[in-house]
Amino acid sequence: MMVKHAASFTPVELSRREKRDLRREISRAQQDQKPTRTSRRDRGLPEAAVPGPFGPGLVRGGYWNLAKAWIPAHQATSQHIAGIYPFVADSGLGHRGPILGVDLNADALWHFSPWEAYVDSSERGTFSTNILVLGAYRGGKSATVKTLVTRSIAFGHQVVVPSDPKGEWVAVAEAIPGGRVIRLGGGTGTRLNPLDRGPRRTGATDEQHEQMVKQRRIGTLIALIEMTLGARLSAVEHAALLDALDRCILRTDDHPTLRGVFEELGEIAGETDAAFHAAEGAIQPRFVLRRLVEGDLSGLFEDESTVEFDQEAPIVVTDTSELFARGDLAAQLTQVCSTAWIQAVISDRAAHRTRYVVREEGWRDMTSLSSLQMFQQWLKLSRHYGISNIVILHKMGDLDAVGDEGSLERSLAYSIVGDIENKFIFRVNSQEQAALRTRLNLPAPHVEMARHLRKGEFLAYVGQYSYLVDCFATSTEWEYELFATDDALAPADREDTDFGAIDAAMLDTLWPETREMDTGIEGWLTAGPHENTEEQ
Repeated sequence: MMVKHAASFTPVELSRREKRDLRREISRAQQDQKPTRTSRRDRGLPEAAVPGPFGPGLVRGGYWNLAKAWIPAHQATSQHIAGIYPFVADSGLGHRGPILGVDLNADALWHFSPWEAYVDSSERGTFSTNILVLGAYRGGKSATVKTLVTRSIAFGHQVVVPSDPKGEWVAVAEAIPGGRVIRLGGGTGTRLNPLDRGPRRTGATDEQHEQMVKQRRIGTLIALIEMTLGARLSAVEHAALLDALDRCILRTDDHPTLRGVFEELGEIAGETDAAFHAAEGAIQPRFVLRRLVEGDLSGLFEDESTVEFDQEAPIVVTDTSELFARGDLAAQLTQVCSTAWIQAVISDRAAHRTRYVVREEGWRDMTSLSSLQMFQQWLKLSRHYGISNIVILHKMGDLDAVGDEGSLERSLAYSIVGDIENKFIFRVNSQEQAALRTRLNLPAPHVEMARHLRKGEFLAYVGQYSYLVDCFATSTEWEYELFATDDALAPADREDTDFGAIDAAMLDTLWPETREMDTGIEGWLTAGPHENTEEQ
């Protein structure tokens, strides 16, 4: 056995002569370990064909080469590297907030809270508390949103659904202790006044409070009328509407209603000596409000509110499913009125409450320029009021119903949706690929991935980071049954796995009666037509 390096230890008590003899012995042992030098001929090797360190291997393809081996550097993609090092995974958003699912890339629980992400000052933080939820039908959007908001109740957050067009949130509110459901239509007699003053905001001066209330009231009136007309109000109509609101406030001692504004517009329209043609400007708004006062939407929003918003309730749902069957315009007007009534109550920053505002069919809040401006203001003030607006869309094409192609309304709608920093993208159709890349600026690999997501899986964009999350991986049986929205399928529409066998007695009753007949060739040729055909 040949040793390249050897270490020796010399005792200190040895004399100089003994130390010298020991060094000689060690040197002799090292010499014995060295191999005996031999020539190429002794070793049976061929003579070098070329001078230098290279042997015949470079010339004749021999078996030996004294040159140093050169190994190229390893090259691989990030996907392959991730497979080589499976322990390298994203750290996620931390453990603050409720568990929403499993991060499939990190194989870890994924916690999310828009308020925790907003206060996070690191690079994983975000600058908005609003959430955009986008995905095709039966992708798991509603169940995921319900999972998020109901689990957040344990963290002190409240839930508000201003308009529930399908009635699917009613079961959730009834299942949660203390939940409140406000039903509109269907003979309930419930009324909501969208012109309610609302609670006074703490810290605001008298002048600031009056200005905020007035702006909200006039904004609601303009949104209702422009949405119905499909056009913007003229300056004369705007002045007449504002004058009617001021008169109604004065006459009702600051308790205006849509009925009161409707009556004041009638008074202005009858004044022939009104300045600046105000009588002409009162005609169109009065005809629009007539539908809410005397038309198909009467009995809902024209008088004083008959219910109060429960500030302590963990979840408040306004059931508008009875009204959405009356058409898109009725649904849009209902959504504006119910949202305005709730917005007047929850817009109090000093209350120190954090609420989710779930906007089902979010595109209905953006059908006119005035409603778009109101919606944009609500989104911008959400951080100020401690609100997280959850805007649910089925596809980006829903916004094509807003205005005409290239119009200011449609551009503003796409801008509002694109500015929402937190996004949950569920399974989308192939037609949505171009819209996701151009409107939301999503990477092409993510768009392709969104087409193949399973039910309950979604791409979460929080600030500058993205995550692949499976919500249903952590759902309990109670949650899954409560949040399911596919119960509209009748049992007959589903696959029947049980085979129903028919007994002999039942088979005899179903089998047609037969008569005796000649089965030969002559009988077949002479048989009547009724004997050769099945009785119907």
